[in-house]
Amino acid sequence: MERKIVASDEMVAGYRDLFINRLAYTIQSSTPHPETGRYYYYRPRRNEKPVSLTPATIRQHLEGTLTIGLYAINPHTQRCKWVAIDADYENALEDLLKLQWQLRQDGVEAALERSRRGGHLWIFAKTPLLARDCRVYIYNLASQLKVPVKGVKLADGIEVFPRQDQVPASEFGNGIRGPMGVHRAVGKRYWFYGADYAIEAQMGYLSRLKKISREEMDGFVRGLKMPEEFEAKPKIELPPYRAGLSTNLREFRILDYVTVKRRSGRNYWTRCPSCAQQGHDCSGDNLAISTADPRKYKCWAGCSREMIRTALGCPIRNRRAG
Repeated sequence: MERKIVASDEMVAGYRDLFINRLAYTIQSSTPHPETGRYYYYRPRRNEKPVSLTPATIRQHLEGTLTIGLYAINPHTQRCKWVAIDADYENALEDLLKLQWQLRQDGVEAALERSRRGGHLWIFAKTPLLARDCRVYIYNLASQLKVPVKGVKLADGIEVFPRQDQVPASEFGNGIRGPMGVHRAVGKRYWFYGADYAIEAQMGYLSRLKKISREEMDGFVRGLKMPEEFEAKPKIELPPYRAGLSTNLREFRILDYVTVKRRSGRNYWTRCPSCAQQGHDCSGDNLAISTADPRKYKCWAGCSREMIRTALGCPIRNRRAG
């Protein structure tokens, strides 16, 4: 059983300096979703307004009474304090160690954190760095080392946070679990490998790591661009879908209600309306819609067709047997 942790003001301040780049955050649910069994993250609100992260909430995270998720990009500057590389597939740690070694050749000290199914590699900035530069640098390393990247014709691979080059002020990008907190699904913490498994030792280790300066990042990305295979594809313009049914009975068309995020393989991908209603699917890609027949759609987080239709305000009506 884990000993009780009391987070000091110094620990809270150190955590804030390392990891907090904007005050928007998420909280991991303490109970599983009844349909999927997953512990989703949601943005806390008070009186319908988003709540900003406070030192008291950071303290609760460190003490293990709640678990926060963090956003990489500050939308006012489009800069990041850190880059996190998430890998949770077979041989994930081997790929993270490759990246850690290659980063070390550039003089970058990356911290390896355990995770539930693999690990996270964290890189810290001396002063916030442009998200675009961070992504160009890491994706070029991944391409050079032939490390798989999730979503590029692959179901498994690394995910790089930040996952966008920039985010509008009204949006958030993608969040990642804050280090050293308790993962609610397993009731345990996942620590960095470089220090004893205690908050004080972990914070001391992270504070001593060499941080990347803007001048160093400028040198790393000079002459580089995002590898073509990782470039964001232009937004897809969708033709109107016509089912060819009788005109006196309007068919439900899900493409009339959602905005497609991307096309991959035989599907369009977007945020599941039912997940969104519950504050989930922050990455916006749980719902797959067949490009050949958009009447076929599926939420990969487990939401039923009935749940999706209800969330859209178009519940499926039971038909009485004739």
